[in-house]
Amino acid sequence: MPQDPQEPQLPPARGPVSAAVQEYLLGAGPLPDHETVARADVYGADLQLALYLCYELHYRGFAGVCADHEWNPDLLHTRAALEHRFLSALRTDTPVHDSVEDALAGLLVEPVDGTGVSHFLSKEGELWQVREYAAQRSLYHLKEADPHAWVLPRLWGRAKAGMAAVEFDEFGGGRADRVHALLFANLMTDLGLDTTYGHYLDAACAEMLATVNLMSLLGLHRSLRGALVGHFAAVEITSSPGSRRLAEAMRRTGAGPAAEHFYDEHVEADAVHEQVVRHEVIGGLLAEEPHLAADVAFGIDVTGHVEDRLAERLLRDWADGRSTLRTSSLSEIHHIS
Repeated sequence: MPQDPQEPQLPPARGPVSAAVQEYLLGAGPLPDHETVARADVYGADLQLALYLCYELHYRGFAGVCADHEWNPDLLHTRAALEHRFLSALRTDTPVHDSVEDALAGLLVEPVDGTGVSHFLSKEGELWQVREYAAQRSLYHLKEADPHAWVLPRLWGRAKAGMAAVEFDEFGGGRADRVHALLFANLMTDLGLDTTYGHYLDAACAEMLATVNLMSLLGLHRSLRGALVGHFAAVEITSSPGSRRLAEAMRRTGAGPAAEHFYDEHVEADAVHEQVVRHEVIGGLLAEEPHLAADVAFGIDVTGHVEDRLAERLLRDWADGRSTLRTSSLSEIHHIS
């Protein structure tokens, strides 16, 4: 089978579920049975990696894996079992506001004494921690806006037009050199990181896998289009203030001009996007389909839930003097001159 240079390598498994999925993709074994899936920690690295492997077939796939596996019925059946466990846990564990207005209001208020990752990095983070954060987030930013694009055929009118306008900006506004995924790759270059798509998949923590899996889950299901719009709103509305703090972190740690530019670009762009998403995308969707209001609120709140879990993991590891990464990527990141 000819290898596509854009296809990443399959990462090592992290348990019996991801091992079985990986072996099946390579034609070396059966998929995990129901009992094995049921025993796996729903937020753990094994189940989350297995789900990530299934989802990645809809993006760039993997080297040595047949592209036809994207729609393999048995694999889709396994993916559905993994998704059911993940979505059920998210619905159980996420406190959801009573209305979209209340959910949005929570995003629009900046805490006086913020304690998140961007607050930490802007005030006291060291360059190695900035590098770790970029390596973790590369799983998201090197496919930035791609999962959200799946919702476009499922919208119409104001919601479709508003969504397409914001996505157009995310994809560079018609200019290849301004595609946000490329701007993040330039940030990684400034930080001395490998920009190869999927390079840090094996290094990423389970909480980062779950953050990206949430986007794919919501994007791939028409029934979850309201939640996907809520997710998109949460990302865009919180991006500008968070990006301002991360731009400060890049300047303070001497990360480099491209690193600063990535977040400076998001401060400006996402301040505009916030208005479009709130008034045109959400407003347009609910004008056409008011019954999706609860789904939109869920999408907003579940985004905060998975991001909070990721932030807690990163900050806890750093506070304890540990790296947030696993595998040999540690030496790559921590010993750059």
